[in-house]
Amino acid sequence: MKILAVVVTHNRCELLRRCLSGLQHQTRAPDKLLVINNDSTDGTEEMLRAEGVPFVTQPNVGSAGGWHRGIEAAVSGGFGAVWLMDDDGFPDAEALRHLEAGIEDGTVACAASIVLQEDDRGRFVFPFPVLGKDGLPVLFRWPRKVATLRQLSALSLDGRYPFAHLFNGALVSVAAIRAIGNVERDYFIFGEEVDYFFRLREVGTVLSILNARHYHPDVGRRPYTPIKVYYYVKNTLILNRRYMDNVVLRDVLTILAVVGRTFRRNGLWTALSYVLGGQSNTLYRAIQGGLTSRLGRDFDA
Repeated sequence: MKILAVVVTHNRCELLRRCLSGLQHQTRAPDKLLVINNDSTDGTEEMLRAEGVPFVTQPNVGSAGGWHRGIEAAVSGGFGAVWLMDDDGFPDAEALRHLEAGIEDGTVACAASIVLQEDDRGRFVFPFPVLGKDGLPVLFRWPRKVATLRQLSALSLDGRYPFAHLFNGALVSVAAIRAIGNVERDYFIFGEEVDYFFRLREVGTVLSILNARHYHPDVGRRPYTPIKVYYYVKNTLILNRRYMDNVVLRDVLTILAVVGRTFRRNGLWTALSYVLGGQSNTLYRAIQGGLTSRLGRDFDA
């Protein structure tokens, strides 16, 4: 199988360098590497040129626009699969070998790495949802998510789990891409990975391979910006309408989740400002956009 590795980057030159090193030390090397540079201004382009890494520079159209460009290159370049990741994580040396084995039988649309905290490699950066019989994340069960590799291993005795966090080391079949089309670029900032997960499930199995590891900073420590809050709420409400059951309840949980995460990351007063204070227009405008399914880029990051 001919595999294109794609990394999308914006202003993370040193983290990107680490990611590229991880790609260069794979026991099964990708057949080609391409960096999609979303208009970085921190010396990224100069570094890539000096290192001889193939890249394209485009306007900062968000992560979705970056994935779209990379997937387009894989399809037009005659590759069998595309390995997608952003710039702040890096793959284990055995990752691509395990992913290729997971996708080879032709029924798997996407085999993804599990994303582990770089400083605690038994704990996930993005916890996995517990799934119901319909394959959707459960609502009325505790725990609803598993946060550690040990817990997930107990749920997936064959080393596979039928859910994936895309774009942090996900290997996607080009045959599946041809069947469903490219990533939706209008999911600016947030949501394109969830949308693409459900679309890929329409044409094949989507799963995580527990032996394929991808290491990543703990994003739970990063403060929320108003832009992040806005697109998180708006795009999640749109996704609820497209793919989920119990939509109203999931909408309420989405809003509570973003307020709770803002409290943990930014503090009490910032969280309250989205409910009753100076940032409330951001939250309520996002809710309105989500309820009316107004997908698209409303303002810049």
